[in-house]
Amino acid sequence: MPRRVLILGGTSDGRALAELLHPASRRCGATGCAISVVSSLAGRVRSPRLPPGEVRIGGFGGVAGLVAYLRDEAVTHVVDATHPFAAGMTANAAAACARADVPLTILRRPGWTERPGDRWHRVASLAEAAGLLPRLGARVFLTTGRQDLAAFADLDLWFLVRSVDPPDPPVPRRMRSLLARGPFTVEGETALLREQAIDVLVTKDSGGADTAAKLEAARAVGVPVVMVDRPPLPPGVPVVATPEEAAARL
Repeated sequence: MPRRVLILGGTSDGRALAELLHPASRRCGATGCAISVVSSLAGRVRSPRLPPGEVRIGGFGGVAGLVAYLRDEAVTHVVDATHPFAAGMTANAAAACARADVPLTILRRPGWTERPGDRWHRVASLAEAAGLLPRLGARVFLTTGRQDLAAFADLDLWFLVRSVDPPDPPVPRRMRSLLARGPFTVEGETALLREQAIDVLVTKDSGGADTAAKLEAARAVGVPVVMVDRPPLPPGVPVVATPEEAAARL
């Protein structure tokens, strides 16, 4: 039977999986294969990097909307390759796939690991990160995304906020916005920390190589890091760490 795979993407891992599964680049065995792939992006980034093949942009309308899409499009497999902090979408995917009886695989790259010389402070939420900051520094490099600034809006600190698109209000009173997209280099991140006199870094435990350079730079310069832990995954759903593992599972 032909397989119709829905990739909930918007990440580099989602793009990599789409490339592995795309019919133009997929090698089939002697028995043949028939796989069609559609990648779904949330549409929060103005100019996203599009994966190969069919792409849809926008939400589904909650669990009921996703169930209807799975049935209308005859989707046979779903891979959740969304951002590790897209907890709402992951929960909806788990509920919708269970209701529609469609197998779900979660693709999550490993989180970052603290190394010798690091000065990490792990927290469970952005609110906890904001409460900790005044004890750690006065000039903050904030890399948690443009939609997560409300927790820091009332702090009397200076923030360098890096995001792909301009930040959404409410934002900190004293802030410089830096629009940039990774991957970043250790040399560039080290220079940025020094030029801006950064004395504390705040980030989410996204994992991956594209934005890991800031952690190496913080280690080299001696800047403490406030690391926001990932939300828990739905129980009972298979989890793989790489696009190759996800493709093999499919």
